[in-house]
Amino acid sequence: MQEKIKKEKRKVDILVISDVHLGTYGCHSKELLKYLKSIKPNTIILNGDIIDMWQFSKRYWPKSHMKIIHKIIKWISEGVKVYYITGNHDEMLRKFAGFKMGSLIIDNKLLLEIDGKKTWIFHGDVFDVTMKNSKWLTKLGSHGYDLLIIINAVCNWISVKMGRGKISLSKNIKNSVKQAVSFINDFEKTATDIAISNGYDYVLCGHIHHPEMKTIKTEKGQVEYLNSGDWIENLTALEYNDKKWSIFQYKDKDFENDETDEVDDEILMMSNNQIFKQMLGEFSIIAN
Repeated sequence: MQEKIKKEKRKVDILVISDVHLGTYGCHSKELLKYLKSIKPNTIILNGDIIDMWQFSKRYWPKSHMKIIHKIIKWISEGVKVYYITGNHDEMLRKFAGFKMGSLIIDNKLLLEIDGKKTWIFHGDVFDVTMKNSKWLTKLGSHGYDLLIIINAVCNWISVKMGRGKISLSKNIKNSVKQAVSFINDFEKTATDIAISNGYDYVLCGHIHHPEMKTIKTEKGQVEYLNSGDWIENLTALEYNDKKWSIFQYKDKDFENDETDEVDDEILMMSNNQIFKQMLGEFSIIAN
């Protein structure tokens, strides 16, 4: 029997992911897990909406979603610095702002100095007027978005079978609606204007599911704007290596031969209750 050769994990100085929306049908947890297993990060920034508490249901919590939590906790237990920045879909965690346990820190925003550069990191829903003034309308839209993702999954299954490849209905709709494009532009302008006025070199956001990396210049100065995108439509993350930021985008062809590891195989044999008990055990180890 031929032995499986394990790939060497790619080193990443800083990893930023956001808008994973664990607990929803649109979450690409299997793809995200393959990506997380392929890298060895020194610092991890979870920039909001990692767990979707708005739509969380005990009826839908696949083992692949639990494996993401398991992977993050494993990193924490190994001493990898993990910052959890709260978003609007996991806003229940905002009451724990400032909480520290082992190498895990929960907060609502983060200021870091990275290689001498002032870096402002936050989720971004603070700029969402609809979110602030009509939360019920935002939640209603979120459920509609999740339904669209389910329809999209069915369409993609048919499209792949016909040899036409995958499409993103939600992404195409957003890109074709002027109000959505205007919202993204306004979001970026607001974030960068505040960052420039405070003398920050980088501003990192999530929330709008639109991966981006660009320099914004005004008469008052300039700033590097970065958005980590999401794991619903774009399957993207931000990586920092050798004093440079880049956008990682998942592609199936890059992970075709990846195998599940032994820990994953063990999890597959466990019930959700057993997995949750294992998670609690690992948290207690971290706390001590």
